[in-house]
Amino acid sequence: MSCGIVTRCRVPASLASVTTIRPNVEVPPREVGVDPAAVDRIWEAAEEIYRSGIHPALALCVRHRGEVLLDRALGHARGNGPDDPPDGPKVLATPETPFGMMSATKAVTAMIVHLLDERNLLRIDDRVCEYIPEFGVESKRWITIRHVLAHRAGLPSPPPEAMDLDLVTDPDRVLEVLTAMPLSSRPGRQLAYHAITGGFILGEIVRRVTGGSIRSLHDDAIRRPLGLRWMRYGIDEEDLGQIATNYFTGFPVLPPVSIILRRTLGVGFERAVELSNDPRFLCGILPAASMVATADELCRFYEMLLRGGELGRVRVFDPRTVRRATGEQSYLEFDFTLGFPLRYGAGFMLGGDYLSFYGPDTSHAFGHLGLTNVVAWADPEREVSCAFMTSGKPLFHPAVLWMWEMFRRIGVACPKLHPGGLRR
Repeated sequence: MSCGIVTRCRVPASLASVTTIRPNVEVPPREVGVDPAAVDRIWEAAEEIYRSGIHPALALCVRHRGEVLLDRALGHARGNGPDDPPDGPKVLATPETPFGMMSATKAVTAMIVHLLDERNLLRIDDRVCEYIPEFGVESKRWITIRHVLAHRAGLPSPPPEAMDLDLVTDPDRVLEVLTAMPLSSRPGRQLAYHAITGGFILGEIVRRVTGGSIRSLHDDAIRRPLGLRWMRYGIDEEDLGQIATNYFTGFPVLPPVSIILRRTLGVGFERAVELSNDPRFLCGILPAASMVATADELCRFYEMLLRGGELGRVRVFDPRTVRRATGEQSYLEFDFTLGFPLRYGAGFMLGGDYLSFYGPDTSHAFGHLGLTNVVAWADPEREVSCAFMTSGKPLFHPAVLWMWEMFRRIGVACPKLHPGGLRR
């Protein structure tokens, strides 16, 4: 449904009719030192985001000191998008609804590569061409795995053929496309977010090192040990109907922004949203973008990292591995892809005192965004882990300010317990 030039979904008069709380999970806030009114204010901000109409569905999971403060969903997983008929069938979103993680997948992919380092199967300062000889040409031979993890490989802009979903099952052809790409800058020199290319490179390294797919390694090392139903690369075809549908919402994407995004994504912005619902995308292995998860599952992943690689007596990573992955690699440098300054770890977007995706005063937080309002992170100073999942895909909308306000309220509700970061 359009309101002027803004694409929105229909918002019911009563939000209670589209609100679902996971039963018997949320703890009384005072048990973890949180004012119940502060939790209410967090959820009120989520409701304001939903009232904007830019997200047909959203889900929020917040843990503090290891306990669940919030695990709720709002809206419809399918049937209430801007172009869906008003009287058509609708499917309510619940905390059990899996959403596409989009670029939040990159953090998981990074941790799988770090796991191979932990197992002495590679070193992240090795050159990529040591594992993918096809990269041993011209200046590509100097690209290291760390460069790829930190978005400094010099290959930020994928050619259109890299987004051909028919190539997802043909990694050799994808590799041919990547090896033919010219570098935009000398490896290591320039920070420029690699929206698609870095994931393909890292996934191919995993394949060359292990002899299997990154999906198999993730299933064996992370997903099954943590008891995760979803949070995987590529779903089974019979599960397609359970995933929240993504919808383009918000303002039209016009030049020059549309041109920049096409260069970044390899396709136009609206086309990228369309592809995210394609069965080839959802069932395929795109290590930069194709994971699906519930908000609870993604939050549990970050809770595990917050605890130094262990959750519920299940050890997934050595604490040193987590520290290596989340340590600062880029010191609030200008990102030549995204167009503003960011701090990066070796696979994570880091928080900051003022400029932060995770609210103010979060300089020790680490996490990742996903196209466009999927955000997940852990804050060691507050012992907070959070995942916010959405199905609306606006490039920009004023409701984004409410999202940042929601994150700010999470930080206020959970004041710092460990200034300087939780020791791991």
